[in-house]
Amino acid sequence: MPASSSSPTALADAVTAAGVPARPLSAPESISLLQALAAVPDPRNRRGRRHSLQSILFLALSAVLAGARSYAAIADWAAVAEPEVRVCADPPHASTFRRLLSRLDPVALQAVLTGWVLSRRAAAATPATVAAGPLAEQRRVVAADGKTLRGARSPDGAQVKVFGVYDHAHCLVLTQSAVLDGDEIAAFTTALATLPDLREVIVTADALHCQREHATWLRKRGGHYLFTVKGNQPTLRRALAALPWAQAPGQRRRQRAHGRTESRSIKVIDLDGTPAAALFPHAARAIKVVRRRRDTRTGKTSTEVVYALTSLTYRQADPALLATWIQGHWGIENRVHHVRDVTQGEDASRIRTGTGPEVMAVLRNTALNLHRLEGHTNIASAQRRAGWRAGSAHASLTAA
Repeated sequence: MPASSSSPTALADAVTAAGVPARPLSAPESISLLQALAAVPDPRNRRGRRHSLQSILFLALSAVLAGARSYAAIADWAAVAEPEVRVCADPPHASTFRRLLSRLDPVALQAVLTGWVLSRRAAAATPATVAAGPLAEQRRVVAADGKTLRGARSPDGAQVKVFGVYDHAHCLVLTQSAVLDGDEIAAFTTALATLPDLREVIVTADALHCQREHATWLRKRGGHYLFTVKGNQPTLRRALAALPWAQAPGQRRRQRAHGRTESRSIKVIDLDGTPAAALFPHAARAIKVVRRRRDTRTGKTSTEVVYALTSLTYRQADPALLATWIQGHWGIENRVHHVRDVTQGEDASRIRTGTGPEVMAVLRNTALNLHRLEGHTNIASAQRRAGWRAGSAHASLTAA
């Protein structure tokens, strides 16, 4: 493909290797995703290859962007795609996608895509954005949580699980790792270790990951934690509940959405000098959140009390920020897990063999990231638009 005069040789080489059709590119970074895909190792023997791995991944990701949920759907999309989108003269058969994607190394694929999405996040954090607000509000906050791939089974019959890390501010999935032997607690450090730098990063997690080992691991790497505390830590929860909350000042926020009104009050107590401080490593402050909800249709009310721990001191984050981050943790459920299950049909997926379920989960995450980077908030709408015209899926990838 002829590159523009401002494009480096590597740009042209990457396009040629992918078999991308000739059309003008705006800048070298317009094919950064294709360059990343070129680094994924091909599990096939050299002899007999008819399609490059890069071209197959390009087609598979384009099809997932457009809503494809199976190998057959990916092949159908590749077969009817507009000529300008095809990366090879003869589109791969469904069996080609099945054989290759079920053998592909999901760890290697995720590694290159993690590097790509981190570079895109860094590009989005412009100097003007960084200078816009207080330093505490500019902290990088990520949510860590596991997910079950309900339709997938491992060779021993157990359900396949993955563990993901999600950026609060940019709504991007940064990385994902397999949960080995059903041990989601061990997957916490495995997934976060794939990120290059955790210094001053705040990790939010639910009560399952309120583990002393996780807190120590994070602080050794310069990170901070914000963990919910529930019944799996009974002694710690009792100690937090016994703190003098009645004497602590509080803040309250009200909001109305999704057919209900909600009131959230938050109180924060410094743990320095309290018995609770010795129960959890590096615990600086305890947080109590009281959520009161009222259904506007039925009038039914509910109250929930949540306790949390953080290693952040009062100088590093005020109560309002802590409340925002606690609520923001559920973005990984609402904006990633729910979308993958419902909009992308992950729960109903029939892909079960080999590494196919994990590879497809990585492709779905990348499709979500591409839609988010384009500014879409309604992923179902973005997916329909990509499906109506194949060229829009191509534009999403080449603009990544």
